Formats: sequence, C-alpha cells, structure tokens
Amino acid sequence: MLSLAGRLSNQELLAQVKLLAQQERDAIAALIAHLAVLDERDLYLAEGCSSMFTYCVQVLHLSEHAAYGRIEAARAVREHPVILELLGDGSVNLTTVGLLAPHLTPENHGDLLEAATHKSKRQVEELVARLRPQPPVPSSIRRLPAPNRASAPATASGDALRLDSAGELPPPAAPSPARPAVVAPLAPERYKIQFTASAETYEKLRLAQDLLRHQVPDGDLGQVIDRALTALLKDLTRQKFAATDRPRESAVDRPHTSRDYESQGGVAGSRHIPAEVRRTVWTRDGGQCAFVAHNGRRCTERAFLEFHHVVPYGAGGEATVENIQLRCRAHNGYEAERYFGGRKHSGAARADGDNVLNSVRTELTLGGPASLASFAPGRPRR
Repeated sequence: MLSLAGRLSNQELLAQVKLLAQQERDAIAALIAHLAVLDERDLYLAEGCSSMFTYCVQVLHLSEHAAYGRIEAARAVREHPVILELLGDGSVNLTTVGLLAPHLTPENHGDLLEAATHKSKRQVEELVARLRPQPPVPSSIRRLPAPNRASAPATASGDALRLDSAGELPPPAAPSPARPAVVAPLAPERYKIQFTASAETYEKLRLAQDLLRHQVPDGDLGQVIDRALTALLKDLTRQKFAATDRPRESAVDRPHTSRDYESQGGVAGSRHIPAEVRRTVWTRDGGQCAFVAHNGRRCTERAFLEFHHVVPYGAGGEATVENIQLRCRAHNGYEAERYFGGRKHSGAARADGDNVLNSVRTELTLGGPASLASFAPGRPRR
C-alpha cells in the first residue's frame, strides 16, 4: 500500500488523500448511525458484554478513548439526527460532538452546531464557556509531593543490598512524568491556567507580589502574571522587530527600494534588515505567515515566524519592504528549498543550497498579533 502511494504524482497524491479523508468521514458517520441503533436495542448484552463500552473495546477493539467518543456521539445522534449529516460532510468532528453533546437541546442544537462548524477544539471550548459560564477559580500555589526516589534497601543492622536475579542492583525508579499545563476557558474572557513551576520561578512570583503590593494589595496572581507578561511582550517586540513608541524619522516613510533601504541605515549587499523594515513588514503582514498557496489559501501560522527574502539574499535580494515578508519556519525553508532545489540535489550542490538557506533565514519566534495588539509597532511620528 505504501509503495502504491509512493508511485503517485504530487497532484494525484493530494487528490487521493482528499478522497480518502471524505471516505473516512462517511465511514465514521455510518459507524455512529449503526452504533446508535445497536445501543438502543441493547444488542451488546447478547454478545456477552455488560455495556456498550465493553462491547466497543473488547469486540470492536477500539481504544478506550475512541470507544467513549463514538458512544457519546451515537447517543447524541439519537436525539439530534442532523449530526450524522454534519459528520459526513466534515462540518463537525467527533471531538466537537463530544464537547457539545451535554449542552444540546431541541431548541438550541441547530444554532450551536452551526456556530461550531469547522471550529477547532479550543474554539468549541470557548463556545461552551459562553453557553455555560463557570465561576472563577481561586488563585492558589501549593507544593507538589516530592518525586519518588530510589533509596538504598539496606537495613539499619547492615543487611546486604537486595540484588535482582542477574546479581545486579535494580535500576532507580523512573521519575513521575510532569503534569501537563492546563489552559481552559471558564467564561467569556476568563480562563483557568494551571502549570508546574520551579522553586526559582516560585520565588520570582512571590517577589513580584511583594513589589506590587501598592498596585495590587491582595497580591492577586492573575494581575501579577498579566503585568509580567505585558512587560515581557514589550521587551520581546523591541528585541524581535524593533518595536518602539518613537520610531526614528526617515527621509521616506517606508524603504521600498535599495536606495530607500540605504537611507534607513541598511548597507547594500548586507543581510541586515533595518528596524524600520522589520516594523513595517510585521504590521503589513499582520504578524502571520504570508505564504499563499496556488489555491489562494494563506498559511495561518503565527508562531516561529521569520523574515523571508522573496528574492533570496543569496541571489542578490535586498532587505527592503517589498522584498521582505513574514514566513513561518516551515514555509521559509520550503521556499528556499524550492528556489535552490535543496531536496533534489546532493553533495556539494546540496551543501551550497543549505548554506544559502541558512543565510536568508532570520529568526522571529513570536505569537500572533491577537496577543501583541497592544505592542504593534506604529508608524513614525511626524
């Protein structure tokens, strides 16, 4: 099967993947419909299973997570059959149905399902939070239990250490895995954020609370962290794309040409990107990768952004506004490889391509403008 896929052209492969994805959606919708009827008839009992969940896991060999999601969707479909059509055409997926199912009613299901169409899990969680707001959680800091450490099994009387069957000491116990951070919407404009911090971070947080007592008398952690992130973002935007409240005056508003570029402090033939160019490009591209596919789809990535030379630096491209765009790291590398043929050459030619690729890449690791709206670089003051 893999060899068959490998023989397809790029366009044939893209078309086949879309077809298979649609067939998968059709199969999922059909499975959910049949599970709904099977569950309604309690047919799992005659098959030696005490529950629908047991039947899905032990007979259908679904994972526990897959079984739970499909059973929940099947029961929601019995109440709201329109879900099957939406699953089939890809408007919603099983994750969306699972999040919405407890909140669907005969009166609201149409509006809720329409609002959740083609939404991400985070967006659907925010939709549910608006529908059923939860009260704010109290701020808290607590010490986690110390991780289990392998201790020497020797006794106070000096008994020998216990060895394994090979006559060696047993390996130390593996440390407990770190708990994942939690970011969950509680209500409109309110989120629960939970993470594990080091002792050093804890001390910094306590010190920040003490220093802010005049402005935040109760030491509210949410306000302290908000102020800390505000200061951090201002510093990052200044470092990464030269954001400033007072941009320098210039002979021209934006350096579009090589001559304008030199007037902004750039040097012809240099890979250095002047601050004015970086500010203008960031604002123009909206803090988002500006790569546009042949079908008109623009990349939505807002993280790991880099300044990209449309005409590569290695091919004589200057760092002007018209020649610099934002790219995510993946598309920056993709365009460099496409321009220089990095994936089709080997040996010295490949090495030269890689060197040029590295020379045209300028790091800009930041989030999107939604999180940096208050720090976007302005135009020069007149």
